[in-house]
Amino acid sequence: MNPDIPIHPMLEIETAIRESGADWIAGVDEAGRGPLAGPVVAAAVIFRPGDFHDRVRDSKKIRPCERDSLYDWIRGNAACVGVGIVGPERIDETNILQATHAAMREALASLSPEPRHIIVDGRPIPRASTPQTAVIRGDARCFSVAAASIIAKVTRDRLMAEYDRSYPQYGFARHKGYGTRLHVDAIRSHGLCPIHRRTFRIPEW
Repeated sequence: MNPDIPIHPMLEIETAIRESGADWIAGVDEAGRGPLAGPVVAAAVIFRPGDFHDRVRDSKKIRPCERDSLYDWIRGNAACVGVGIVGPERIDETNILQATHAAMREALASLSPEPRHIIVDGRPIPRASTPQTAVIRGDARCFSVAAASIIAKVTRDRLMAEYDRSYPQYGFARHKGYGTRLHVDAIRSHGLCPIHRRTFRIPEW
């Protein structure tokens, strides 16, 4: 690393880990912990040294059309991308935190090559066999985690658009399963459908 070239703030965490000897670093994040319906989706992304796109950032801060464009860039440029999906039945059987970690482990298991280090947004992943660094607000601070947040968000949004075609009365394509007034009113009118999470409290609008 040339000391005269400043490191972009979004690359500082990966750079420090890479300089410690880890060559394949996976950023991990999820989408869909809070909704009343649909799966929780996790993604894991590994980039080669030198790969970077300055518009990759926290998926919640990006307009949908730009997220789609960045999703394509990540898919086309990352060394590998893994996705894990855990449905509402398992979320209800365990809890959303355990389901999220299960989705993250599934995403990591699908990576090839296997990562030598994991950077995860938020809490550490239990039972992960790979060394990991948990970073609060990692999707806003770390390039590979931000990329994972985009993959997870776009993947989940597209799944919810597919569910909208099966259950058009709920408006899933609009609110993606979150507890909006529109969604709550639809639940009151039509009851729960198969992709609703039975253990989640419905907001009182």
